[in-house]
Parts: sequence; C-alpha cells; structure tokens
Amino acid sequence: MLVLASHGALAQATGEASLPEWDRLSPQQRELLVAPIRERWNARPEHRQHMLDRARDLQRMTPEQRRDARQGVKRWRHMTPEQRAGMRALYGRMRSLDEAGRRELRERWRAMTPEQRRAWVRENAPPPRDEDR
Repeated sequence: MLVLASHGALAQATGEASLPEWDRLSPQQRELLVAPIRERWNARPEHRQHMLDRARDLQRMTPEQRRDARQGVKRWRHMTPEQRAGMRALYGRMRSLDEAGRRELRERWRAMTPEQRRAWVRENAPPPRDEDR
C-alpha cells in the first residue's frame, strides 16, 4: 500500500505545528514526502502497478476509510506468516460470499479454536505468493 509520512512526522521533521496545502509546501517538505515512494518505486519495478492502483484507491476513499486502511496495514505488519496466510484464505473466501454468507463465516471463524482455524486455512488456502506486500 502506498503510505505517505504522517502529518505528525512531517510537522516534527519540519518544525511546523500546522502544515499548509501541497502547493504551499516548501521544496524540502515535498521531497520529504516523495523520497520514500521514489525509493520503493525504483527498488521494486514489479510492484509499480500495485502502487499506482493503491494510490488511486486511496484517492477515492473517505478520510474514515483511509484511517481504517492505515490501521489494517499496521495490523498486517504485526502478523506472523501463519496469521497472514489465514487472513488471505479468509479474505479470499469472503470475497465469494454474499453479506449473509460473510456474516456466517465471521461467526464460525470467531468460534473456531486455533487448530480448527489452521485446518480451515489448509483446506481453503489461496495460491502461494512470492512475498508479502
């Protein structure tokens, strides 16, 4: 996911408490925001389309949806590989269900023991990925 420096980080780095619109940022402030993205863009050409897609997705989101997306990224980063595999399997299955089916699967998932979840993931695992994003 394309993530920019937080307001707090930029304010701290630039010594400003309140920050202006993009057009009023100094060249140094703009570079501070853009540099991490440029590094990822150059280092991972195979992920460029994904980065563009996520940036477009973020533009269409409400502020609340963006906040939720950032929280999801934080949770993902703290998951073990086993937990990530479980979430991929669960998400993949949820996408194929209607709302009632998703609700039922969420309830079943919450009621499962860790061993039952592992078995469910083995039975419903999506194809393996080269690496986590």
